[in-house]
Amino acid sequence: MTTVKVNDIVLGVESFGADDAPLVLLVGGTTMLSWPDALCERLAAGGRRVVRYDLRDSGESTTGDPEAPDYTLRDLAADAAALVEALGGGPAHLAGIGVGGMVAQVAVLDHPGAFSALTLVGTRAVAPGPVDADLPDHDQATMGRLFSSPMPDWADRESVAEFAAAGAEVLGNDPGAARSVAERVWDRTPGTESQVQMANQLGMVFSRLDCTPRWRERLPGIDVPTLVVHGRLDPFFPVGNGEALAREIPGARLLVLEETATALRDADVREIAEAMLTLR
Repeated sequence: MTTVKVNDIVLGVESFGADDAPLVLLVGGTTMLSWPDALCERLAAGGRRVVRYDLRDSGESTTGDPEAPDYTLRDLAADAAALVEALGGGPAHLAGIGVGGMVAQVAVLDHPGAFSALTLVGTRAVAPGPVDADLPDHDQATMGRLFSSPMPDWADRESVAEFAAAGAEVLGNDPGAARSVAERVWDRTPGTESQVQMANQLGMVFSRLDCTPRWRERLPGIDVPTLVVHGRLDPFFPVGNGEALAREIPGARLLVLEETATALRDADVREIAEAMLTLR
Protein backbone atom coordinates (compact mmCIF):
# COMPACT_ATOMS: atom_id res chain seq x y z
CA MET A 1 0.00 0.00 0.00
CA THR A 2 1.07 3.57 -0.63
CA THR A 3 -0.40 7.01 -1.31
CA VAL A 4 -0.56 9.14 -4.44
CA LYS A 5 -1.11 12.90 -4.50
CA VAL A 6 -3.61 14.19 -7.07
CA ASN A 7 -5.77 17.32 -7.20
CA ASP A 8 -4.13 18.64 -4.00
CA ILE A 9 -5.29 15.64 -1.96
CA VAL A 10 -3.78 12.27 -1.10
CA LEU A 11 -5.35 8.95 -2.12
CA GLY A 12 -4.53 5.64 -0.47
CA VAL A 13 -3.82 2.96 -3.08
CA GLU A 14 -2.85 -0.70 -3.20
CA SER A 15 -1.43 -2.40 -6.30
CA PHE A 16 -1.47 -5.99 -7.55
CA GLY A 17 0.33 -7.37 -10.60
CA ALA A 18 3.08 -6.10 -12.88
CA ASP A 19 3.58 -2.34 -13.17
CA ASP A 20 3.73 -2.50 -16.97
CA ALA A 21 0.50 -4.49 -17.41
CA PRO A 22 -2.78 -2.86 -18.56
CA LEU A 23 -4.29 -0.90 -15.69
CA VAL A 24 -7.56 -1.77 -13.94
CA LEU A 25 -8.53 0.97 -11.46
CA LEU A 26 -11.00 -0.05 -8.74
CA VAL A 27 -12.96 2.78 -7.10
CA GLY A 28 -13.64 2.05 -3.45
CA GLY A 29 -17.15 2.22 -2.18
CA THR A 30 -16.00 3.99 -0.02
CA THR A 31 -12.81 2.22 1.07
CA MET A 32 -10.72 0.03 -1.21
CA LEU A 33 -11.69 -3.01 0.88
CA SER A 34 -15.08 -3.05 -0.85
CA TRP A 35 -13.11 -4.96 -3.51
CA PRO A 36 -12.22 -8.50 -2.35
CA ASP A 37 -8.55 -9.41 -2.21
CA ALA A 38 -9.30 -12.56 -4.22
CA LEU A 39 -10.76 -10.57 -7.12
CA CYS A 40 -7.76 -8.24 -7.22
CA GLU A 41 -5.42 -11.23 -7.21
CA ARG A 42 -7.31 -13.07 -9.96
CA LEU A 43 -7.35 -10.00 -12.20
CA ALA A 44 -3.62 -9.58 -11.63
CA ALA A 45 -3.08 -13.25 -12.49
CA GLY A 46 -4.96 -12.54 -15.72
CA GLY A 47 -2.27 -10.08 -16.78
CA ARG A 48 -3.57 -6.83 -15.34
CA ARG A 49 -2.09 -4.19 -13.08
CA VAL A 50 -4.83 -3.77 -10.50
CA VAL A 51 -4.99 -0.67 -8.32
CA ARG A 52 -7.73 -0.25 -5.74
CA TYR A 53 -8.07 3.00 -3.84
CA ASP A 54 -9.88 4.77 -1.02
CA LEU A 55 -12.21 7.65 -1.80
CA ARG A 56 -11.68 10.90 0.05
CA ASP A 57 -12.62 10.74 3.75
CA SER A 58 -11.82 7.04 3.95
CA GLY A 59 -8.84 4.78 4.58
CA GLU A 60 -5.46 6.28 3.81
CA SER A 61 -6.91 9.09 1.69
CA THR A 62 -7.26 12.70 2.79
CA THR A 63 -9.72 13.03 5.67
CA GLY A 64 -11.52 16.31 6.26
CA ASP A 65 -15.02 16.52 7.71
CA PRO A 66 -17.23 13.72 6.36
CA GLU A 67 -20.29 15.48 7.76
CA ALA A 68 -19.58 18.59 5.66
CA PRO A 69 -17.54 17.54 2.60
CA ASP A 70 -15.93 20.41 0.71
CA TYR A 71 -15.91 18.44 -2.57
CA THR A 72 -18.53 17.07 -4.96
CA LEU A 73 -19.21 13.88 -6.88
CA ARG A 74 -17.55 15.57 -9.87
CA ASP A 75 -14.40 16.07 -7.80
CA LEU A 76 -14.33 12.36 -6.95
CA ALA A 77 -14.70 11.56 -10.65
CA ALA A 78 -11.83 13.93 -11.44
CA ASP A 79 -9.72 12.14 -8.81
CA ALA A 80 -10.14 8.88 -10.73
CA ALA A 81 -8.96 10.43 -13.97
CA ALA A 82 -6.05 12.18 -12.28
CA LEU A 83 -5.02 8.95 -10.57
CA VAL A 84 -4.82 7.18 -13.95
CA GLU A 85 -2.51 9.91 -15.19
CA ALA A 86 -0.38 9.79 -12.03
CA LEU A 87 -0.05 6.01 -12.28
CA GLY A 88 0.94 6.25 -15.93
CA GLY A 89 -1.25 3.44 -17.14
CA GLY A 90 -3.95 5.13 -19.15
CA PRO A 91 -6.35 4.69 -20.62
CA ALA A 92 -7.54 2.37 -17.84
CA HIS A 93 -10.35 -0.06 -17.24
CA LEU A 94 -12.36 1.69 -14.49
CA ALA A 95 -14.54 -0.26 -12.07
CA GLY A 96 -16.79 1.10 -9.33
CA ILE A 97 -18.80 -0.69 -6.67
CA GLY A 98 -21.81 0.70 -4.77
CA VAL A 99 -21.49 4.45 -4.47
CA GLY A 100 -18.11 4.04 -6.18
CA GLY A 101 -20.09 2.96 -9.21
CA MET A 102 -21.67 6.41 -9.29
CA VAL A 103 -18.20 7.94 -9.24
CA ALA A 104 -17.16 5.63 -12.09
CA GLN A 105 -20.13 6.53 -14.29
CA VAL A 106 -19.47 10.25 -13.94
CA ALA A 107 -15.72 9.77 -14.41
CA VAL A 108 -16.18 8.00 -17.75
CA LEU A 109 -18.68 10.61 -18.88
CA ASP A 110 -16.61 13.62 -17.81
CA HIS A 111 -13.14 12.27 -18.63
CA PRO A 112 -13.63 9.82 -21.52
CA GLY A 113 -10.01 9.92 -22.69
CA ALA A 114 -8.79 8.47 -19.39
CA PHE A 115 -10.70 5.19 -19.62
CA SER A 116 -10.88 2.26 -22.01
CA ALA A 117 -13.54 0.10 -20.30
CA LEU A 118 -16.07 0.32 -17.47
CA THR A 119 -17.36 -2.15 -14.87
CA LEU A 120 -20.25 -1.20 -12.58
CA VAL A 121 -21.03 -3.40 -9.59
CA GLY A 122 -24.11 -3.14 -7.38
CA THR A 123 -24.88 0.46 -8.22
CA ARG A 124 -27.48 2.65 -9.92
CA ALA A 125 -27.79 5.54 -12.35
CA VAL A 126 -29.00 8.19 -9.89
CA ALA A 127 -27.46 9.75 -6.81
CA PRO A 128 -28.34 8.82 -3.22
CA GLY A 129 -31.77 10.13 -2.29
CA PRO A 130 -35.15 9.91 -4.04
CA VAL A 131 -35.03 7.36 -6.84
CA ASP A 132 -36.51 7.75 -10.33
CA ALA A 133 -40.03 6.35 -10.62
CA ASP A 134 -38.97 3.56 -12.98
CA LEU A 135 -36.14 2.32 -10.75
CA PRO A 136 -36.67 0.02 -7.75
CA ASP A 137 -35.89 1.69 -4.45
CA HIS A 138 -34.39 0.09 -1.34
CA ASP A 139 -36.45 -2.79 0.02
CA GLN A 140 -38.32 -1.02 2.79
CA ALA A 141 -38.73 -4.01 5.10
CA THR A 142 -35.00 -4.68 4.95
CA MET A 143 -34.16 -1.02 5.47
CA GLY A 144 -36.49 -0.88 8.45
CA ARG A 145 -34.65 -3.75 10.10
CA LEU A 146 -31.26 -2.36 9.14
CA PHE A 147 -31.77 1.17 10.41
CA SER A 148 -33.62 0.16 13.58
CA SER A 149 -30.38 -1.25 14.98
CA PRO A 150 -28.63 1.04 17.48
CA MET A 151 -25.35 2.55 16.35
CA PRO A 152 -22.21 0.96 17.78
CA ASP A 153 -19.53 2.60 19.85
CA TRP A 154 -17.50 3.78 16.88
CA ALA A 155 -14.38 4.03 19.04
CA ASP A 156 -14.57 0.31 19.90
CA ARG A 157 -13.32 -2.14 17.28
CA GLU A 158 -15.35 -5.11 18.52
CA SER A 159 -18.55 -3.08 18.71
CA VAL A 160 -18.09 -1.90 15.13
CA ALA A 161 -17.32 -5.42 13.91
CA GLU A 162 -20.42 -6.83 15.61
CA PHE A 163 -22.55 -4.05 14.10
CA ALA A 164 -21.22 -4.89 10.63
CA ALA A 165 -21.90 -8.60 11.07
CA ALA A 166 -25.46 -7.95 12.22
CA GLY A 167 -26.08 -5.62 9.29
CA ALA A 168 -24.71 -8.19 6.85
CA GLU A 169 -27.17 -10.76 8.11
CA VAL A 170 -30.06 -8.37 7.50
CA LEU A 171 -28.82 -7.60 3.98
CA GLY A 172 -28.28 -11.24 3.07
CA ASN A 173 -24.49 -11.10 3.13
CA ASP A 174 -21.99 -13.32 4.97
CA PRO A 175 -21.73 -12.01 8.59
CA GLY A 176 -18.29 -13.53 9.10
CA ALA A 177 -16.88 -11.91 6.00
CA ALA A 178 -18.47 -8.58 6.94
CA ARG A 179 -16.95 -8.75 10.41
CA SER A 180 -13.49 -9.39 8.97
CA VAL A 181 -13.75 -6.50 6.51
CA ALA A 182 -15.07 -4.15 9.20
CA GLU A 183 -12.11 -4.99 11.42
CA ARG A 184 -9.69 -4.27 8.59
CA VAL A 185 -11.46 -1.00 7.76
CA TRP A 186 -11.38 0.00 11.44
CA ASP A 187 -7.65 -0.71 11.61
CA ARG A 188 -7.02 1.53 8.59
CA THR A 189 -9.19 4.42 9.76
CA PRO A 190 -7.25 7.41 11.07
CA GLY A 191 -8.28 8.22 14.65
CA THR A 192 -11.39 7.17 16.55
CA GLU A 193 -13.67 10.16 15.91
CA SER A 194 -17.18 8.84 15.48
CA GLN A 195 -17.95 10.69 12.25
CA VAL A 196 -14.72 9.48 10.62
CA GLN A 197 -15.20 5.88 11.69
CA MET A 198 -18.83 5.93 10.51
CA ALA A 199 -17.82 7.44 7.16
CA ASN A 200 -15.31 4.64 6.64
CA GLN A 201 -17.73 1.88 7.58
CA LEU A 202 -20.97 3.18 6.06
CA GLY A 203 -20.02 5.75 3.43
CA MET A 204 -22.41 8.23 5.01
CA VAL A 205 -20.52 11.11 3.39
CA PHE A 206 -22.56 10.42 0.24
CA SER A 207 -25.76 11.47 2.01
CA ARG A 208 -24.22 14.93 2.34
CA LEU A 209 -22.34 15.13 -0.94
CA ASP A 210 -23.34 17.42 -3.82
CA CYS A 211 -24.11 14.97 -6.63
CA THR A 212 -25.74 17.41 -9.04
CA PRO A 213 -26.29 17.65 -11.94
CA ARG A 214 -27.97 14.38 -12.91
CA TRP A 215 -26.06 12.07 -15.23
CA ARG A 216 -28.52 9.28 -16.06
CA GLU A 217 -29.66 10.97 -19.27
CA ARG A 218 -26.02 11.01 -20.44
CA LEU A 219 -25.51 7.24 -20.15
CA PRO A 220 -26.15 6.61 -23.88
CA GLY A 221 -23.01 8.68 -24.48
CA ILE A 222 -20.74 6.07 -22.84
CA ASP A 223 -18.80 4.52 -25.71
CA VAL A 224 -16.39 2.15 -23.96
CA PRO A 225 -17.03 -1.58 -23.40
CA THR A 226 -19.12 -1.88 -20.25
CA LEU A 227 -19.93 -4.69 -17.83
CA VAL A 228 -22.75 -4.33 -15.30
CA VAL A 229 -22.62 -6.76 -12.36
CA HIS A 230 -25.50 -7.03 -9.91
CA GLY A 231 -26.64 -9.40 -7.18
CA ARG A 232 -30.08 -10.89 -7.74
CA LEU A 233 -30.73 -10.72 -3.98
CA ASP A 234 -29.55 -7.12 -3.44
CA PRO A 235 -32.15 -5.36 -1.24
CA PHE A 236 -30.27 -2.03 -1.13
CA PHE A 237 -29.99 -1.37 -4.86
CA PRO A 238 -32.39 -4.01 -6.23
CA VAL A 239 -31.37 -5.72 -9.46
CA GLY A 240 -33.65 -3.54 -11.58
CA ASN A 241 -31.09 -0.77 -11.12
CA GLY A 242 -28.40 -2.87 -12.78
CA GLU A 243 -30.80 -3.88 -15.53
CA ALA A 244 -31.52 -0.20 -16.24
CA LEU A 245 -27.80 0.60 -16.49
CA ALA A 246 -27.28 -2.27 -18.92
CA ARG A 247 -30.20 -1.08 -21.08
CA GLU A 248 -29.11 2.54 -21.20
CA ILE A 249 -25.36 2.12 -21.80
CA PRO A 250 -24.87 1.06 -25.43
CA GLY A 251 -23.64 -2.50 -25.80
CA ALA A 252 -23.34 -3.11 -22.06
CA ARG A 253 -23.27 -6.70 -20.83
CA LEU A 254 -25.31 -7.58 -17.73
CA LEU A 255 -23.98 -10.23 -15.34
CA VAL A 256 -26.52 -11.13 -12.64
CA LEU A 257 -25.12 -13.08 -9.67
CA GLU A 258 -28.03 -15.26 -8.66
CA GLU A 259 -26.99 -15.99 -5.04
CA THR A 260 -25.49 -12.58 -4.21
CA ALA A 261 -26.88 -9.65 -2.21
CA THR A 262 -24.85 -6.44 -1.74
CA ALA A 263 -21.34 -7.79 -1.03
CA LEU A 264 -19.28 -9.77 -3.53
CA ARG A 265 -18.71 -13.33 -2.40
CA ASP A 266 -15.59 -15.44 -2.89
CA ALA A 267 -17.78 -17.74 -4.98
CA ASP A 268 -18.38 -14.85 -7.42
CA VAL A 269 -14.76 -13.94 -8.00
CA ARG A 270 -13.94 -16.27 -10.87
CA GLU A 271 -17.02 -15.34 -12.91
CA ILE A 272 -16.57 -11.61 -12.36
CA ALA A 273 -12.85 -11.70 -13.16
CA GLU A 274 -13.40 -13.65 -16.36
CA ALA A 275 -16.06 -11.18 -17.48
CA MET A 276 -13.85 -8.18 -16.66
CA LEU A 277 -10.85 -9.64 -18.45
CA THR A 278 -12.83 -9.88 -21.69
CA LEU A 279 -13.36 -6.11 -21.79
CA ARG A 280 -10.94 -4.15 -23.96
